[in-house]
Amino acid sequence: MGGVIVTNPPKADAKDVEALAAFGVATVSEAMGRTGLLGPSIRPVQQGVRVAGTAVTVLSWPGDNLMIHAAVEQCGEGDILVVTTTSPCTDGLFGELFATALQKRGVRGVVLNTGIRDTQELRDMGFAAWSRAVSSQGTVKATGGSVNVPIAIDGQVVHPGDVIVADDDGVVVVPRERARETAEKSQAREAKEAATRAAFLEGQLGLDRYGLRDTLKQLGVEYQSYEEYTGAGS
Repeated sequence: MGGVIVTNPPKADAKDVEALAAFGVATVSEAMGRTGLLGPSIRPVQQGVRVAGTAVTVLSWPGDNLMIHAAVEQCGEGDILVVTTTSPCTDGLFGELFATALQKRGVRGVVLNTGIRDTQELRDMGFAAWSRAVSSQGTVKATGGSVNVPIAIDGQVVHPGDVIVADDDGVVVVPRERARETAEKSQAREAKEAATRAAFLEGQLGLDRYGLRDTLKQLGVEYQSYEEYTGAGS
């Protein structure tokens, strides 16, 4: 099996990446119209960590991490490595040695549509990681693949240079061309949520703030006392 290693693909502007780093995955996805999520099966191996960076993509053969080795050379400051395979795989394609090499190059984390291992070591060294599975199963280095090509995870296409935002809630991909727009919309959403939070702290209900009483009425939802509902006392 052949493949291709694409060098120096265009990336989202660093200022837009840093702006997106201020927001959680949920906020960013909502700002893009509830799109971009890689799916609930991609989970963090740590807690309390949020990263944002530009994607370096890898398409590997199942059970084979050769192309991750090739991808390390293409990674640099502010990148996030994103790995998938040509068919489903939960083997531990990535571990502490890869993380050591990537951390030296300024890479901010890894997102794997496969398995990962050495999770305690990754937490100890502060290297952020998200994966579909945790598995000690080893791999080979025998089959060609590709680096910095479009890949798909859970139906979501990731292009090299797109922005990856990841936190305790999962992973979202922001197309490179939409990075600035999404950062601006995320900021507006944060401001709106701050106002709502303040209102809730003062005792306002979501039913009133969002005008949901009329919605309930239109849907035929009625209020009844306990006695009316149960017929008690009749």
